[in-house]
Amino acid sequence: MFDSAGRKILFGVVTGTLLSSAVISVLAADEKETYNLIDSEGRAVLTSRQEECVQTPNTPNTPPKTFKECGNIGDRDGDGIPDDEDMCPDNTPEEISKGVYQDGPRKGCPIDTDNDGVPDYRDDCPNNTPLEISKGVDDRGCPLDSDGDGVPDYRDKCPNTPPGVEVNEDGCPPECDPTKDPECMKTFSSEALFDFDKFNLRSDGQRALDEFLSHKEIELVYSINVIGHTDPVGTDSYNMTLSNKRAATVANYLKSRLPATVQIFSEGRGETELVPRDPGESQQAWHQRCRRVEVAIREYKRK
Repeated sequence: MFDSAGRKILFGVVTGTLLSSAVISVLAADEKETYNLIDSEGRAVLTSRQEECVQTPNTPNTPPKTFKECGNIGDRDGDGIPDDEDMCPDNTPEEISKGVYQDGPRKGCPIDTDNDGVPDYRDDCPNNTPLEISKGVDDRGCPLDSDGDGVPDYRDKCPNTPPGVEVNEDGCPPECDPTKDPECMKTFSSEALFDFDKFNLRSDGQRALDEFLSHKEIELVYSINVIGHTDPVGTDSYNMTLSNKRAATVANYLKSRLPATVQIFSEGRGETELVPRDPGESQQAWHQRCRRVEVAIREYKRK
């Protein structure tokens, strides 16, 4: 029926077909997987043996689904949260030593009780309040104390004090109190600084202020408050204006001699704070004592 050439062609076709079928069969066998059999409600079908599931290659489980009861899902870090639900599946024993979240977006991750970003297992201050962490925490989870003065930033009203200085409970240097520290305030007679009824600082007034500053450790000066006063002669409004101008003149001069970091304030109080008149004191002498400029310096004290 076929000549020699035809038989060769037919043999080649048959051989190729058989080889192709064999390859397809092998590939099909390799791709075939055994799945967990599930019931109509999507649950794994268990055998009569505990924690064993029915395995079948003809399962309606498509795509393949794993089940805890079938042993498909592990818990590689041993934190009690299956790996398929664990947002941190590779915790170390130390990381889970204080517990992990049991639900929520951080399920399986180390607990951070105060939500300060430092998990409890390495948090030395695990129960901070929102106020305590409002200015940040250090790597130990405790409120930041940027200047190291012992007062944490969240309640430090002076957060940039130099190291090794005395501060109050607010983290600031003590207020100037002449009754406790006479050196913190200097009272200048107006005549020592200004000509009568003037607010331009005299040259000898400048020297008086320079002499006062020379006794201070300038690097420790934190703030200065300049207050101008007058005697009761003249109208209230005129005296208030004059005292304001004189205080501002002194403050501006001090600013020219001190670092920009020193806070300098000025205010005039006119005749509102007259000094008490001494018994037998002449009116002229009393008025002269009333005309004054007070310079109160607030400075850091070394511990």
